[in-house]
Amino acid sequence: MPGVQARCRARDRNNVLNRPEFLSLNQPPRREQMPGEGRGSSGPRRATFRQQSQQEDSGLRGSRDSSEGGSAADGGVKEASRWPEQDCMQLNPSFRGIAINSLLAIDISLSKRMGVCVRPHGSGAPLRSMVTLLALSGHALPWLCGTLICLWRSNTLAGQEVLVNLLLALILDLMTVAGMQKLVKRRGPWDFPPGILDYIAMDTYSFPAAHASRAVMVSRFLLNHLVLAVPLRILLYLWAFLVGVSRMLLGKHHLSDVGCGFALGFLHFSLVESVWLDSATCQTIISIGTLHWPILV
Repeated sequence: MPGVQARCRARDRNNVLNRPEFLSLNQPPRREQMPGEGRGSSGPRRATFRQQSQQEDSGLRGSRDSSEGGSAADGGVKEASRWPEQDCMQLNPSFRGIAINSLLAIDISLSKRMGVCVRPHGSGAPLRSMVTLLALSGHALPWLCGTLICLWRSNTLAGQEVLVNLLLALILDLMTVAGMQKLVKRRGPWDFPPGILDYIAMDTYSFPAAHASRAVMVSRFLLNHLVLAVPLRILLYLWAFLVGVSRMLLGKHHLSDVGCGFALGFLHFSLVESVWLDSATCQTIISIGTLHWPILV
């Protein structure tokens, strides 16, 4: 054991910290003295004041940073709330949007497949002329001209009453469908430029199908005001349906366009029947149209 003690003394003697100039490092820190306790009290006071000032500066800096962070967060919230909802990226679309997009995709796909008479040398090329003629039978120009000719040649008050209401129904259908097409501006499944007859009838867009609407309205009107046999009534219904289908075969309208056109034709017929003009009003309109003023006196 004496050898171990001797080695410890030698190690302590060789330790640099045991030298006189480094003895202050081995002593424990003295307690803080009050202002009147001696000459060496200014050093601890100065260190304490420096620590307090540093703490106050760090506190002020932290409060400033927190206030700036809070104001930045408030500004970010206000700026985020200022942006409209449609400008944000919707990672989770609604079920309604998914359903509508799916139905539109199915509508376009089916309409493309039904346009068999679009290409002159396609599978429906032999039926192209017949389908074009069938679609022409639902055009507005033949029906307007035919109604005016029949009204000019009619001699009975009942016939003139029916023809005047039919003429007004055709004008109502033409203007309503043209207005809706200008509002929606939907192109057909095959983007073909409109023809001359389409420009005359203001049928330049796809939705809704003007031919389908006119065919349904005219067929319902004739079935309600003409006495026809059962085969003719069936043929009239079949004609209205085939007119709408012919427009899809020619690639002019979508399936949804024709369906909405059928519904719009029923609506126009119901509207004309609800505001039916009597014989006296029809005669007044005829006299104004033919400039035969003595009948108004």
